[in-house]
Amino acid sequence: MKKIAIQGIKGCFHHAAVSKYFGRSYPYELMEFFSFKDLAISVVQGDVDVGVMAIENSIAGTILTNYNLLSEYNLIRIVGEVYMPIKHHLMVFPGQKIENIQEIYSHPMAILQCETFLEKYPEIKISKYYDTAAAAKFISSKKKKDFSAIASEDAAKEYGLEIIYRNIQTIKSNFTRFFVIENIYKKKEDNFFNKASLKFKILHTIGSLSQILGIISSLGINMTKIQSIPIIEKPWEYSFYVDIIFNDIKDYNMMKEKIRKIVSIHQFSIMGEYKNGTEEKIDLQ
Repeated sequence: MKKIAIQGIKGCFHHAAVSKYFGRSYPYELMEFFSFKDLAISVVQGDVDVGVMAIENSIAGTILTNYNLLSEYNLIRIVGEVYMPIKHHLMVFPGQKIENIQEIYSHPMAILQCETFLEKYPEIKISKYYDTAAAAKFISSKKKKDFSAIASEDAAKEYGLEIIYRNIQTIKSNFTRFFVIENIYKKKEDNFFNKASLKFKILHTIGSLSQILGIISSLGINMTKIQSIPIIEKPWEYSFYVDIIFNDIKDYNMMKEKIRKIVSIHQFSIMGEYKNGTEEKIDLQ
C-alpha cells in the first residue's frame, strides 16, 4: 500500500486533493506532516512513496516557499498535478451561532481567501493555525463553544462540527493547484506526459529572457505559467519557473535542445514531466 504525504491532517484540502487525483477508492496510507518542509524531506528520504503539495491559489497566488523547497531538494520531481475547488466554510461546535463566537481559527491562506467575509465581524479575533482541518479538530476535541474554524465540509464531517456559513471565500471560483511529487530515483508508473515544469537561470544581458520565451513560442508550445523567484544567496538575481503544454513530443525535445544551447547545463533543469491536470473539468459550483 502506498504511503502518500500531505501537509495537514485528515479532512484538509490536501487530503481532498489526494482523493481527487488517485480516486476515493484507491488504497493508501495517509502520512500527515506539520510543514511543507517536512513533507519534502519525507519524499527525498524515501519515507513515503509520493507527496501532494499546494503550489498556487487562484486568489492568493503562488506559494513561493514551495517552489524554493522543490529547488532546494533537487531529488524531487513533479509527476502530476491536480486542481481542487476550494470551498471554505465557517464551522462551530454544534448548536452555536455567530453571536457566540469570540475567535476564528484557520490556516493563514484560508484567512486571506475569506477576508471580505471576516471584515463583517471586526469584533471577532482571527487566529492563525497551521492547518484548516487541524483547527476544526482542535475546536471539536476541546469542545470550544465560543470558537470557530474555517475549513472544508470534509473537516466538519470528520470532526463533528456544524457549518453555519457556507462558501465564505471572497471569490467563489476559488481553486488551488497541487503538485504530485516523488523521489527522482523512483520508477515512474505512467510515461505519458504533455506538460512540463522547467527551471532556468539567465544572465543579466539584454534579451536573455525573451530569447528563451521566443524559442518556446516559435515551436507552438503553450506557456501556461512563468514565475520569477529570488535567489536568496545572490541579491537581485532570479530563477525562472515555466510551465508548458505541448501536443508533439518532438517540439518539446527540440525546445530543450535549443534552450540548452543558450543556457548552461547547470542553469537549466526539468522539474517534472506529467499529464496536464486541466484536461479534467474543474467544478467551481
